Amino acid sequence: MPTILGQNQYGKAENRVVKIVRDGDTHHIKDLNVSVALSGAMEEVHYSGSNASVLPTDTTKNTVYAFAKEYGIESAEQFGIHLARHFVTSQDPIHRARIRIEEYAWERIAAPDADSSDAGGDSSDAGAGSTGGRGRTKHSFVRKGQETRVSQITFDGSTWEIVSGLKDLTVLNSTDSEFWGYVKDKYTTLREAYDRILATDVSARWRYNWTEDAEPMPDWEHSYDRARTHLLQAFAGTYSLSLQQTLYQMGSRIIEARDEIDEIRFSLPNNHHFLVDLEPFGLENETPDGAVYFAADRPYGLIEATVLRDGVEPRIPLDMTNL
Repeated sequence: MPTILGQNQYGKAENRVVKIVRDGDTHHIKDLNVSVALSGAMEEVHYSGSNASVLPTDTTKNTVYAFAKEYGIESAEQFGIHLARHFVTSQDPIHRARIRIEEYAWERIAAPDADSSDAGGDSSDAGAGSTGGRGRTKHSFVRKGQETRVSQITFDGSTWEIVSGLKDLTVLNSTDSEFWGYVKDKYTTLREAYDRILATDVSARWRYNWTEDAEPMPDWEHSYDRARTHLLQAFAGTYSLSLQQTLYQMGSRIIEARDEIDEIRFSLPNNHHFLVDLEPFGLENETPDGAVYFAADRPYGLIEATVLRDGVEPRIPLDMTNL
């Protein structure tokens, strides 16, 4: 045979599942986008077209929805673990399962309290930012306009690899950032900055050191919340001389604070903000009371790096486009 089969996998991508839990008249929502990829002894389906070892992709889709009902969705990671374990242990030809999950967060809509006298009425007398007679509804939600939480769960029958993180978390420091002392050549036109806006859309993936069922499993929800908090606090608390420096501080803070995380990789676009030239209009732009900037969406600097616990080998792919 002049050719042989290389790496292969199959499954059902982007199964949108929304789970509503009704705790009396208080409801809770989990909104996931789940992609399943299976691999193993699949040579014959490629060579001869025999489907004898193939679990239909439609079945994998049905399993996602059935498991959401049967097991619930405690966290994206735990849900992915249930799925991966099921596919590998229930089907002999399947040797490895990879589950990728995006989670879309929702928050409750602030509305007049049901027992309040102004319920359903005009609450315009409440002060700006005040909740004056307002609470949070028990069953109405608004999609959060912040980051998307992501997880990848891989299981080969004995060993787990859990990579979690987030993307599209937009952050900005309006001061405490500089950029100067860089290499200059005849093509350099950028002026040194001693007080600039630092903004980026954080894409981060961190790898847990939990790999075996015999080990205590992390609290996935708490771990994600704390990692996100440390990331934001490091961004806000670092007086930055470069985005690279800020990236390293973000990664170091997470690893130092979270024993269950060994590796984290960032991809950070440098969202440039340039002072607008207002001199043609007789206006001085940069003054003590503020300034006007042009926010450029492209081209942008792209800063990427991995931060590791000392002695740990990196495993997160350098290109996180499809992770």
